[in-house]
Amino acid sequence: MSNLLIVDDHDLVRDTIAAYLGRSEGFVIETASSLDEALEKLAGTTPFDLCILDYHMPGMNGLSGLETAASAHPAVKFALMSGVAAPDVAQQAMGIGAVGFFPKSLGAPNLLNAVRFVLSGERYFPFDLAVEAAQTTTTIDYRGLTERERETLRGICEGKSNKEIGRDLDLQEVTIKLHVKNILSKLGVKNRTQAALRAREDGFK
Repeated sequence: MSNLLIVDDHDLVRDTIAAYLGRSEGFVIETASSLDEALEKLAGTTPFDLCILDYHMPGMNGLSGLETAASAHPAVKFALMSGVAAPDVAQQAMGIGAVGFFPKSLGAPNLLNAVRFVLSGERYFPFDLAVEAAQTTTTIDYRGLTERERETLRGICEGKSNKEIGRDLDLQEVTIKLHVKNILSKLGVKNRTQAALRAREDGFK
């Protein structure tokens, strides 16, 4: 079970996210309505695995709140959540240790996938933000894919199964499934075959 702390000063947003994630297998959810309340809970007896902080709420003061929380609790993963997905904010957040940036425009299933993704040890950077930040679509920075996603895509192009790719990369199959889901979204395709074809058309290696 993973312990999650959802922090947002809007009751409806906070409680809706908490209720949805709480119905999903493997999560124990707690909530807070401000950074101060979150810091109190983080300092308590519950060992939280992930804390999702609303970017615009009392006590955050831009990214200083995230930096304060991350410095005080280095064993906890932190992600930002925002109704305004600004690429520069997301990049700065990643630079000070955030493992994810969740736009509030994400659908519930995508949010659930994003949470599971960062809990698996990866970082979640939305496709639209990655595209705005990227200037090229070279193999090094191909369509906003992370390094792990590019490695997974190479396996797909070689016709390997998720299990085989996971064995090659020393990752669990569930993690590869999440990579594949993100790859399909970022490439704008519906299945693995289309992903492989798109990659070959683009000259991906």
